[in-house]
Amino acid sequence: MVIPILENGDRLTRVEFERRYQAMPDTKKAELIEGVVYVASPVRITKHANPHGKIITWLGVYEAATPGVMLGDNPTVRLDFDNEPQPDAILRIDQQKGGQSRITDDDYIEGAPELIVEIAASSASYDLHDKLRAYRRNGVKEYLVWLVQEQQFRWYELDAGEYVQQQPDQLGVLSSNVFPGLQLAVGALLAGEMQRVLSVLQEGIDSKAHQDFVGRLAK
Repeated sequence: MVIPILENGDRLTRVEFERRYQAMPDTKKAELIEGVVYVASPVRITKHANPHGKIITWLGVYEAATPGVMLGDNPTVRLDFDNEPQPDAILRIDQQKGGQSRITDDDYIEGAPELIVEIAASSASYDLHDKLRAYRRNGVKEYLVWLVQEQQFRWYELDAGEYVQQQPDQLGVLSSNVFPGLQLAVGALLAGEMQRVLSVLQEGIDSKAHQDFVGRLAK
């Protein structure tokens, strides 16, 4: 029996989506969002791959300093029956440490990671529409979107079932309320000043709030 290929716009269940995706090993990224298939286009360097790399660097430094926290780069996430995204990056707390997602026997994430980051071309992207609604409904606590063409960075926090966009403090820094010490110098990131981004992050990692968080995770 020939398994049909995945095509943009297909409406599938998650089970059928996975069956077709697994039969297409050359396809590097496909997502099921609200029951609709999205197959990724070839990745551009300045509009996606380089910003993606900066986010992974930032989160990777935090992960290295925070045992019990896991970074994922483009992982498949089984959210619900109609949604199986492949976010640009996720940060999750180990289930044994109180995290809300788990690693399945076949090595996928099931449930909502605490934090998801997406690199989007613009505010017209599905990252800020159908995908945002799916993440909100499934309880992703913090959703970060880098709008590359518009030179914007949005950090949403889940509050009473709705996403509220955070505003930077007087120093232009955004900070996580789920991952103490995870902080981002937004202007520096948008300007490509990664040394400044990592310096501000290190200040967060050196904070008492982060030390207390690491202590709680160690119990």
